[in-house]
Amino acid sequence: MNAKLRRVVIGTAAISMAVSLAACGKAGGGDGGGDSGDNKTIGLLLPENKTTRYETFDRPLMEKKIKSLCSECDVKYNNATQDAELQKKQFDALIAQGVKTIILDAVDAQATKSWVDRAAKKDVKVVAYDRLAEGDISAYISYDNERIGELQGQGLVEALGDKAKDSNVVMINGSPTDPNAPLFKKGAHSVLDGKVKKVVYEQDIPDWSPDEANKKMGAAITKLGKDGFDGVYAANDGMAGGVSTAMKKQGVKDVPLGGQDAELAGLQRIIKGDQTLTIYKAIKPQAETTAEIAVALLKGDKIDEFTPKKVDSKSKKGVPAQLYDAKIVTKDNIQDTIVKDKVYKVSEICTAQFKKACDAAGLK
Repeated sequence: MNAKLRRVVIGTAAISMAVSLAACGKAGGGDGGGDSGDNKTIGLLLPENKTTRYETFDRPLMEKKIKSLCSECDVKYNNATQDAELQKKQFDALIAQGVKTIILDAVDAQATKSWVDRAAKKDVKVVAYDRLAEGDISAYISYDNERIGELQGQGLVEALGDKAKDSNVVMINGSPTDPNAPLFKKGAHSVLDGKVKKVVYEQDIPDWSPDEANKKMGAAITKLGKDGFDGVYAANDGMAGGVSTAMKKQGVKDVPLGGQDAELAGLQRIIKGDQTLTIYKAIKPQAETTAEIAVALLKGDKIDEFTPKKVDSKSKKGVPAQLYDAKIVTKDNIQDTIVKDKVYKVSEICTAQFKKACDAAGLK
């Protein structure tokens, strides 16, 4: 083959390869610089499964709503089981697969900045769900978390009644890596500090661990004595379960105990009298709004109608947001809140073990 012919063949081959690669990029699925990515897949990353709400409500509600809005869409789901490094790998895997829209409920919201920022540079839209993740996120859907803390404090003060101003309180707070936890704590303090005598023992609990909450409550009872406190704030129902067990073990009775999330076990403790209150956050509107935003972002549509508010994270100002409100739930209004909204049926709450207590509470 002469030199001139060789140059023609090589040139033709190079053009053919370039066309082939361009077609590949357009078809999508990879994360290369200029491709359009996967416009039919939404990533869903949830943080843990100790709190029952994620697998029972958040995930199925979002998946169902996404399918109703986009029948051809797939949802790639992973749960990080409270492991921040595992969640980063799950996130990176979605990017590598060309997924362009990701719903992220961060294990450690402070650790997400570098990977969310890298994703944003590849035009990946990240929706922060429930926890305000750091980095260049596209939207944030949650609750007014400081307000939730206020409701927790208010509920505990109401349970203490006339003796609130002379009461000592124990506070078992949420995980330091969850940005919602300090907001719950701040809101609760804003009420309790002015309405009770003193917060006599306070601990933050890594990973929202019920076992660790149990240990810390046991330590509080040992330090303060059985009569050294009059009420307990637990930041969620899982930890309230650990606290309740510790109090029972050491013979502490008739001490108001608050939680959050309206978990089934928490509601059953309320019916039985082992827990006083919980905070009901209507997960359905939160999950469905998140699904609507994710589908809109996937299709390149605006999300203004879903995000009427703006919030600031440490790394980004003016994040489009929707923040929902919540309600205090006690034995007296489970029927009008949890049952009415079809979160749980009476038959699910009032199993044989709790039937007598349910009858006494008038839950039908």
